[in-house]
Amino acid sequence: MTMERESESISLCEALDRVLHKGVALRGDIVLSVADVDLVYLGLQLILCSTDTARRAGLIPPSSMKPLFGGGGR
Repeated sequence: MTMERESESISLCEALDRVLHKGVALRGDIVLSVADVDLVYLGLQLILCSTDTARRAGLIPPSSMKPLFGGGGR
């Protein structure tokens, strides 16, 4: 099995487009301790993708999408 390593240069816009199109999942855990006493636990699970990708993946139903600005109609 031969593995080839490609050297590829992409712009920031291309990288952002790829991330939003494919999606990225991040997970992390942080424990804050003082004098060997665990005080605070912070668990983080983050998915970053476009709304179209999230809909296709079934992460959000279409009816739950509400505009943040300008859609209130007061």
